[in-house]
Amino acid sequence: MTVDLMAEYRRAGLFLEAGDPAEAARILEPVIEADPGNAGVRLQLALAYFGSAQLRRAETELRTLVERDPSDHFAHHVLGRTLERLSRPTEALPHLRLAVAMSPKSDYRDALTRVAARVGTTKRRLPDSAGW
Repeated sequence: MTVDLMAEYRRAGLFLEAGDPAEAARILEPVIEADPGNAGVRLQLALAYFGSAQLRRAETELRTLVERDPSDHFAHHVLGRTLERLSRPTEALPHLRLAVAMSPKSDYRDALTRVAARVGTTKRRLPDSAGW
Protein backbone atom coordinates (compact mmCIF):
# COMPACT_ATOMS: atom_id res chain seq x y z
CA MET A 1 0.00 0.00 0.00
CA THR A 2 1.47 3.36 -0.98
CA VAL A 3 1.87 6.20 1.50
CA ASP A 4 -1.18 8.09 0.17
CA LEU A 5 -3.35 4.98 0.39
CA MET A 6 -2.09 4.31 3.91
CA ALA A 7 -2.97 7.87 4.89
CA GLU A 8 -6.47 7.42 3.48
CA TYR A 9 -6.82 4.11 5.33
CA ARG A 10 -5.88 5.82 8.59
CA ARG A 11 -8.18 8.75 7.85
CA ALA A 12 -11.07 6.36 7.23
CA GLY A 13 -10.33 4.72 10.58
CA LEU A 14 -10.72 8.11 12.26
CA PHE A 15 -14.13 8.54 10.64
CA LEU A 16 -15.16 5.08 11.81
CA GLU A 17 -14.05 5.89 15.36
CA ALA A 18 -15.89 9.22 15.20
CA GLY A 19 -19.13 7.48 14.25
CA ASP A 20 -19.26 8.39 10.57
CA PRO A 21 -19.05 5.03 8.78
CA ALA A 22 -20.58 6.38 5.56
CA GLU A 23 -17.70 8.82 5.15
CA ALA A 24 -15.21 6.08 6.05
CA ALA A 25 -16.70 3.90 3.31
CA ARG A 26 -16.47 6.74 0.80
CA ILE A 27 -12.79 7.17 1.64
CA LEU A 28 -12.03 3.44 1.53
CA GLU A 29 -13.69 2.63 -1.79
CA PRO A 30 -10.82 4.00 -3.92
CA VAL A 31 -8.30 2.44 -1.53
CA ILE A 32 -9.71 -1.06 -2.05
CA GLU A 33 -9.85 -0.45 -5.80
CA ALA A 34 -6.15 0.36 -5.74
CA ASP A 35 -5.26 -2.56 -3.44
CA PRO A 36 -7.99 -5.25 -3.83
CA GLY A 37 -5.94 -7.95 -2.13
CA ASN A 38 -5.58 -6.06 1.14
CA ALA A 39 -7.70 -7.92 3.70
CA GLY A 40 -7.33 -5.19 6.34
CA VAL A 41 -8.72 -2.52 4.03
CA ARG A 42 -11.49 -4.84 2.86
CA LEU A 43 -12.48 -5.61 6.45
CA GLN A 44 -12.50 -1.94 7.40
CA LEU A 45 -14.64 -1.19 4.33
CA ALA A 46 -17.02 -4.00 5.27
CA LEU A 47 -17.32 -2.60 8.80
CA ALA A 48 -17.96 0.88 7.40
CA TYR A 49 -20.70 -0.51 5.17
CA PHE A 50 -22.16 -2.49 8.08
CA GLY A 51 -22.09 0.58 10.31
CA SER A 52 -23.82 2.73 7.71
CA ALA A 53 -26.47 0.08 6.94
CA GLN A 54 -25.12 -0.57 3.45
CA LEU A 55 -25.66 -4.22 4.20
CA ARG A 56 -25.54 -5.69 0.71
CA ARG A 57 -22.20 -4.01 0.14
CA ALA A 58 -20.97 -5.27 3.51
CA GLU A 59 -22.08 -8.77 2.55
CA THR A 60 -20.11 -8.63 -0.71
CA GLU A 61 -16.91 -7.55 1.04
CA LEU A 62 -17.32 -10.09 3.84
CA ARG A 63 -18.00 -12.97 1.45
CA THR A 64 -14.77 -12.09 -0.34
CA LEU A 65 -12.89 -12.16 2.97
CA VAL A 66 -14.39 -15.50 4.00
CA GLU A 67 -13.64 -17.03 0.60
CA ARG A 68 -10.03 -15.89 0.79
CA ASP A 69 -9.55 -16.93 4.43
CA PRO A 70 -12.13 -19.40 5.74
CA SER A 71 -10.41 -19.35 9.15
CA ASP A 72 -11.20 -15.66 9.74
CA HIS A 73 -13.64 -15.99 12.64
CA PHE A 74 -14.31 -12.26 12.83
CA ALA A 75 -15.27 -12.08 9.14
CA HIS A 76 -17.63 -15.03 9.65
CA HIS A 77 -19.15 -13.32 12.68
CA VAL A 78 -19.71 -10.01 10.91
CA LEU A 79 -21.04 -11.78 7.82
CA GLY A 80 -23.48 -13.66 10.04
CA ARG A 81 -24.53 -10.42 11.72
CA THR A 82 -24.94 -8.76 8.31
CA LEU A 83 -27.15 -11.60 7.07
CA GLU A 84 -29.12 -11.38 10.32
CA ARG A 85 -29.73 -7.67 9.73
CA LEU A 86 -30.79 -8.49 6.17
CA SER A 87 -33.47 -10.79 7.67
CA ARG A 88 -31.71 -13.90 6.36
CA PRO A 89 -31.14 -15.78 9.62
CA THR A 90 -30.97 -19.22 8.02
CA GLU A 91 -28.00 -18.05 5.93
CA ALA A 92 -26.46 -16.32 8.95
CA LEU A 93 -26.49 -19.38 11.17
CA PRO A 94 -23.59 -21.36 9.60
CA HIS A 95 -21.30 -18.32 9.72
CA LEU A 96 -22.18 -17.60 13.32
CA ARG A 97 -21.63 -21.25 14.25
CA LEU A 98 -18.22 -21.23 12.60
CA ALA A 99 -17.23 -18.04 14.40
CA VAL A 100 -18.17 -19.54 17.77
CA ALA A 101 -16.41 -22.81 16.97
CA MET A 102 -13.21 -20.96 16.09
CA SER A 103 -13.38 -18.41 18.89
CA PRO A 104 -16.09 -18.79 21.56
CA LYS A 105 -16.31 -15.09 22.44
CA SER A 106 -19.38 -13.95 24.33
CA ASP A 107 -20.60 -11.59 21.60
CA TYR A 108 -20.23 -14.38 19.03
CA ARG A 109 -22.18 -16.74 21.31
CA ASP A 110 -24.89 -14.14 21.94
CA ALA A 111 -25.40 -13.61 18.21
CA LEU A 112 -25.52 -17.35 17.58
CA THR A 113 -28.04 -17.91 20.37
CA ARG A 114 -30.25 -15.08 19.12
CA VAL A 115 -30.24 -16.23 15.50
CA ALA A 116 -30.64 -19.91 16.38
CA ALA A 117 -33.72 -19.02 18.44
CA ARG A 118 -35.09 -17.00 15.55
CA VAL A 119 -34.58 -19.86 13.12
CA GLY A 120 -36.06 -22.23 15.67
CA THR A 121 -33.25 -24.76 15.62
CA THR A 122 -32.82 -27.04 18.56
CA LYS A 123 -30.31 -25.66 20.97
CA ARG A 124 -26.95 -27.27 20.64
CA ARG A 125 -24.42 -27.01 23.39
CA LEU A 126 -22.25 -23.99 22.75
CA PRO A 127 -18.60 -24.12 23.73
CA ASP A 128 -17.92 -22.42 27.04
CA SER A 129 -15.31 -19.72 27.38
CA ALA A 130 -12.72 -22.33 28.37
CA GLY A 131 -13.12 -24.14 25.05
CA TRP A 132 -14.78 -27.47 24.28
